[in-house]
Amino acid sequence: MLKTLLTTLSLLIALGTQAAEPTANPQVVIKTSEGDVTLQLFADKAPVTVENFLAYVDAGFYNGTIFHRVIPDFMIQGGGFLPDMTQKATNDPIVNESRNRLHNERGTIAMARTNDPDSATAQFFINQRNNLRLDWAPGRDGYTVFGRVLLGMDIVDFIATAPTGRSGHFGDVPKKPIFINEIVRVEKK
Repeated sequence: MLKTLLTTLSLLIALGTQAAEPTANPQVVIKTSEGDVTLQLFADKAPVTVENFLAYVDAGFYNGTIFHRVIPDFMIQGGGFLPDMTQKATNDPIVNESRNRLHNERGTIAMARTNDPDSATAQFFINQRNNLRLDWAPGRDGYTVFGRVLLGMDIVDFIATAPTGRSGHFGDVPKKPIFINEIVRVEKK
């Protein structure tokens, strides 16, 4: 009886400890043609956005896409176009989570979208500087921040220096493609 009671007590303590642990915030590595960028994703602050992003990662959607919009001292954007500027088909848009109190600060990753706040699909951008004007404010929908660069901000800065031009009706396109070879999850050790 005492053994059963101790086993039950141990199990309850273990369950209580697990319940107290914060939501796991996964990490991914963006393997680019210019080097690797490691990100911490904020599943606890932007759960819909992180789930959406990881679904694309797990499907291999980003493999072979490019950073198609590069603006120095602003951001680098990728995740939706092939080198010939063909846009990849995506899943349905997701809800905007920009009210999560995360800011578009240097080194954060956010979802790209159209003027419709709930139009983000696969494209993302990494802020090269603080872009607080992209945050949510009363009467203004923002761009959902869902992670931060842990390693490789020097790679982001290097990509932002790429010579750009026009490609069809697109501007700020790197003249030499900058590839997202793949994005992979970092496995916990």
